[in-house]
Amino acid sequence: MDLLILGAGMGMVGGMLPNPLQVIALTQAAAARWDRAIFVLTVPPLVIDGAFLSTTLLFSRLMPLGIVHYIAYAGGALVTGFASYGLWDLRRERLARTVSSPAYTFAGVSVATLAEVTAPGTWVYWVTIAAPILAEGRTRGYAHVVPFFVGGLLGYYGAAIASTCLVAWLAGVHRSFKHYLLMTANALLLCIGISYFIRAYRG
Repeated sequence: MDLLILGAGMGMVGGMLPNPLQVIALTQAAAARWDRAIFVLTVPPLVIDGAFLSTTLLFSRLMPLGIVHYIAYAGGALVTGFASYGLWDLRRERLARTVSSPAYTFAGVSVATLAEVTAPGTWVYWVTIAAPILAEGRTRGYAHVVPFFVGGLLGYYGAAIASTCLVAWLAGVHRSFKHYLLMTANALLLCIGISYFIRAYRG
């Protein structure tokens, strides 16, 4: 149950934080092209996650179990640090800016997808959060860690679609709404980082 909650929480944060793909989806939602918006919000992230899951699964099988805890500690510390900085930055009103992104074209979506692949947060999640979880699956069975990834998928897509709909609906107060959305996401991320760090400490 704790893995399901942890995965869902991480997924929700990922779905609420802005990225180029979500901004493309927002422009399509604003034009009432919901089929394109849903496509951008679901298909490219699913391809990215599938590639990272396959790579991380291989990495976790080669990872010495003796260093798994240290990697998990690093993950908890990094997530907590990102969240703390995000909240501090929001207080200074510098993070409430609109994310720029390419238009809805094959090239534009490809560039936005590449930006998501190379984003530091993506690598932090898969290397320091997901990899230790998968390594745990080596010893306790992979069925034990499935709830983490199921929760992550449900949390991400639910939050991404819901936040895009809300931002499109509240276009007139976009900046104010986005500010509070980012504040909520970073506060949730801070709680998740601390809980993950405690989980790593407890083994």
